[in-house]
Amino acid sequence: MQFHHYGYVSGDPRRQPASGEGLDRCDVLPDEVDVLIVGTGPAGMIMAAQLAQFPHIRTRIIERRAGRLEIGHADGIQARSVETFQAFGFADRITAEAYRITEMAFWKPDPNRPEHIIRTARTPDDPAGISEFPHLIVNQARVLDYLAESALNGPARIKPDFGHEFKGLERDDTQPFPLSVSLRAVAGPEEGTERTVRARYVVGCDGARSGVRSAIGCRLAGDQANHAWGVMDVLAVTDFPDIRTKCAIQSRSGGSILLIPREGGHLFRMYVDLGEVPADGSSAVRHTPIEAIIKKANEILSPYTLDVKNVAWHSVYEVGHRLTDRFDDVEDPDSGRLPRVFITGDACHTHSAKAGQGMNVSMQDGFNLGWKLGYVLSGRSPASLLSTYSAERQVVARNLIDFDKQWSTMMAKRPEEFEDPGELEAFYTRTIEFPAGFMTEYAPSMITNDAAHQALATGFPVGKRFKSAWVSRVCDGNPLQLGHQARADGRWRLYVFADAAFAGESSATQRLAEWLARSSDSPLNATLPGGAWVDWFDIRVIYQQRHEDVAIMQVPRVFIPTVGPFALQDLENVFGVAPDEDIFVVRGIDRHGAVVVVRPDQYVADVLPLEDTGRLGDFFRRLQA
Repeated sequence: MQFHHYGYVSGDPRRQPASGEGLDRCDVLPDEVDVLIVGTGPAGMIMAAQLAQFPHIRTRIIERRAGRLEIGHADGIQARSVETFQAFGFADRITAEAYRITEMAFWKPDPNRPEHIIRTARTPDDPAGISEFPHLIVNQARVLDYLAESALNGPARIKPDFGHEFKGLERDDTQPFPLSVSLRAVAGPEEGTERTVRARYVVGCDGARSGVRSAIGCRLAGDQANHAWGVMDVLAVTDFPDIRTKCAIQSRSGGSILLIPREGGHLFRMYVDLGEVPADGSSAVRHTPIEAIIKKANEILSPYTLDVKNVAWHSVYEVGHRLTDRFDDVEDPDSGRLPRVFITGDACHTHSAKAGQGMNVSMQDGFNLGWKLGYVLSGRSPASLLSTYSAERQVVARNLIDFDKQWSTMMAKRPEEFEDPGELEAFYTRTIEFPAGFMTEYAPSMITNDAAHQALATGFPVGKRFKSAWVSRVCDGNPLQLGHQARADGRWRLYVFADAAFAGESSATQRLAEWLARSSDSPLNATLPGGAWVDWFDIRVIYQQRHEDVAIMQVPRVFIPTVGPFALQDLENVFGVAPDEDIFVVRGIDRHGAVVVVRPDQYVADVLPLEDTGRLGDFFRRLQA
């Protein structure tokens, strides 16, 4: 972590110096804003944390509640989310307090006594090692707390405006602030009053009953599975031996349980199968009392017993799979109209909770859109960039719903309905990369090139997230995960994997560095609003030699940029291969070198040869306003 480049810092280094809107932030919601985020759920808060890095943009986030969320209903944190938390600076802290899932146990009827269940398998949670980050369980409220801290510590000092309810909006493109948003105060000294806030952009992160979605004429389309589940967070005494292990439990009766241990020890969550629901029985099943859910859980767990001592929270729901046809307010993509209003998370896709995807996918929605709004409103990129949000994220949501239909259907099956007794375990293992969050692959667009040069770095698939690996930092010899050095600061990243030449020798790496630093076609020398190129680009070089064989003062200056008012040299962007893990081998990087271009949301935008400066320049030219 770097924090002295503006002068000596003796306080919390995670709190960045305030600037722009953060210098004199008004505690009263203003009449005009650049971005109005509606809802402080996971998508809204991660977007606020990202936009806090763009202090010259006036961003506000409103919430109907009077204060912070105290009991969150989501709890599964997939590895891709923890990877994202690393970029926002709190992965280690949230991991320390969370429950870590390392394996899943499968329980089925005992062939000799089918009225009893027995353990039939234990499956590692990440047998293929798809991520160095863990799969966690932690209350959604704590996730929001950490994101709120990140937003408040950013230069823009963003914090929620609680007690404001969204009522509606109108769009008039003839106005400098095209959106008129009607709000009602539902808490605080202004309770009961109504007002209008004008905005350039509005983002609806306001859940499955989204008012923003209704205001732009979107509807969730899909189906109910007519299958009910009771979910409860409880403290209990039990003789079930795997109570602190994630379990899929199937009984002879056809009832099943998905057991999720919770953080803090003792507490655990159970999704209890309540069976089929008649077409007209939806409202009745929602009133199933907690006593009936506990009774059903004991029937499924036989011969084990569950003595519930305390219920922290419970609910009943039916599995539903719904998706909107668009994620913004442009009804006809061919009309030339550009989006001004967006929806995220449950506002545009709903599904069951058992795959642990709701909060995770919602956060990636917000991460995807946040930096794009920052670039457009900063004057860096054209407004057409915002059309990529719906195009990219709707495909992800559709794939999620297709996956969740398979998983929730299998969880509801009776054991005898499986052709193969091990089918459920096999499906879980075979598809683990999808729920972990690593199957997202963005199609070619203005921000993701085709994979014409993929062979140069096979381990960094274009369109997928940048997968980290070990390197050694040259200036101090520290072994580090390369991907972990990137922060959610809104910058594009160029990872220059050098050819075999040593630093200072004439080489393709040297020539690329000179082009980046001096050419008028270099993206570093384009007109950059609001600062030097280091404010928009993070460039790192990885040599094929070990760190002790790289002469750092012979490294091209573009890899050692000057930062801050004192023009200090940043020596921390130069790496060699790690002693026990050559990143060129691990990630399939050609020994002639390659450039890997990574978006601000950590997805690979292009892989290209060191010599192909024309392709690199063309790519960033189309991103300029």
